[in-house]
Amino acid sequence: MAFLRQLSTRGVYEEKLIKEHLSETEEVVLGRDPKCQIVLETKLYKTVSRRHALIRIQTKHTKATGFVWEICDLNSSNGTYINGRRIQGSQILQVGDRISLGFNGPEFIFDNLSHQKPTSLVSPVVNSTPLPVNSVGSVGDIGDTDSITLTQLFPIASTGKQLAKKAYLYPGIITIFFVILMFLTVGKAIAFNFLLAAYIASAAYYFVYQLCGKQKPWWVLFGASLTTVLILLSPILTLFIGVFRFILPGDISVNPQQVGFLNFLIRMFFGAGLMEELLKALPVFLVLFIGRNLPSPWRNKIGVWEPLDGILLGTASAVGFTLLETLGQYVPSIVDSASLQLGVDAGQLVGLQLLIPRILGSVAGHMAYSGYFGYFIGLSVLKRRNSWLILGVGYLTASILHALWNASGVLNIFLLAFVGVISYAFLGAAILKARVLSPTRNENFATQVLINK
Repeated sequence: MAFLRQLSTRGVYEEKLIKEHLSETEEVVLGRDPKCQIVLETKLYKTVSRRHALIRIQTKHTKATGFVWEICDLNSSNGTYINGRRIQGSQILQVGDRISLGFNGPEFIFDNLSHQKPTSLVSPVVNSTPLPVNSVGSVGDIGDTDSITLTQLFPIASTGKQLAKKAYLYPGIITIFFVILMFLTVGKAIAFNFLLAAYIASAAYYFVYQLCGKQKPWWVLFGASLTTVLILLSPILTLFIGVFRFILPGDISVNPQQVGFLNFLIRMFFGAGLMEELLKALPVFLVLFIGRNLPSPWRNKIGVWEPLDGILLGTASAVGFTLLETLGQYVPSIVDSASLQLGVDAGQLVGLQLLIPRILGSVAGHMAYSGYFGYFIGLSVLKRRNSWLILGVGYLTASILHALWNASGVLNIFLLAFVGVISYAFLGAAILKARVLSPTRNENFATQVLINK
């Protein structure tokens, strides 16, 4: 008796997973075509071909070997993979083989009970219903309490491919990399602060990226962040300061106690909100323009075609802004000031104490405002007829939130916390709405569970 058991990937509910007894007399075809013996839902598995692959008995049953099964790729668009390797034509199946329909498609484990020692705890098949399985081991592992398999002793031998998808392998590797570098820079305040700030900012951005659930090339996101840094170091910043803080009423160099809260709020709206949100949006508009002039498939990967694209690029731009502002302005300033009063070592400690909350708080600060405005930039692409209205509402709302954050700290620390919560709530609401509006919703790894509800 042979079985296919689908592995739980991309948040698919357990009851949706396929557990199929393979026929010993007929070929079993897998695909999206309703006529297939094993049908994959189109809305969940768009990369699976209509007739993707078939499984059949390759040789007749013998007492020594039992049935020998093989899988054949039916010229599928995205290929059939066995244990991570794409097959050409047909391949004999071994117990425990991991079958993937497409490189990142649905995955199955092949089990053949004729090759396993029967036990009294293994239930027979009744009315073509597959044996009960758990979510990790194979069918034959359930009741066999006395035997031990190689993959049980060395789990990485069977779950290596799942590490990247389910065990956050890459974030773990990056964390280890940063930890080693931090050890090497102990005592070198500037280098250590840079590494710590970069790690915290990356973690904060990864959180937003997971919420968005859309794949975007890392170098595009890094490019948006780097572009913002370059803009801040270029004469463009001087031009922005001249317009928003001298021509417009955005002079923020005054003492808030002397001008009053309302006056200070207005100054922050022009001199920080409008100026900085437009500046951080420049890379998003640049990517939007570049994407429109690229051929497929690059235009879809790189460009801004929906609100999720705008959020991802806007928050990436905010990461660059926050890092340069914190490491290049706020931390050096407070370190110099504290060093004169408390000594160099104490000054460095004060700088570190400022760095951590500023970078970590960017999720409710710069990333929140820029991501929220990015939502409207992407929405304007979907709703071109009302694009200017959409951009105006987004720009003004993001600028108001920014100004409130900068000004509220003058009145009360609890009011500052309230504004931070509101800002994050605005970003979270924009992400949820963007996932609903997304033209690629069925491929979104953050909404996969919601699709099955």
